[in-house]
Amino acid sequence: MIQRFIEIGEGYSDIYELIEIAKANPSRLSHMMAFHTSINNKEVTSLVVVLKPTNPGNFQPLYICREGIPNPNVTPNKRFDLFAEAAGELQKTVIQLDIKPSTSFAEKELFYQYIIGILRLNHYIPPLQ
Repeated sequence: MIQRFIEIGEGYSDIYELIEIAKANPSRLSHMMAFHTSINNKEVTSLVVVLKPTNPGNFQPLYICREGIPNPNVTPNKRFDLFAEAAGELQKTVIQLDIKPSTSFAEKELFYQYIIGILRLNHYIPPLQ
């Protein structure tokens, strides 16, 4: 099983692409998630669409708009509202987690490995096979 983050952007206009990925793949949609963190005393959120693994191939993509929108629990915003509306239309709940910021890691890949570990431990994605 290969699980990989595919970074779309930081959540400005690319949030629409993230939502379209979810809507275009309703049979593969596994989760819609929001990762909250703090960078330089600013509360931000990453939005994520997790698809089910491909068959064949066992590749599981996790599409992310990284740390680009305000945390909706602190500063309500339209971008998060659009994501949450799409989740509702697709009969999903936005799973919200607090995580460390990407700036805490020397490399972006280490940040993504950290999140994959959290998601595996909480059984949101399958374990390494």
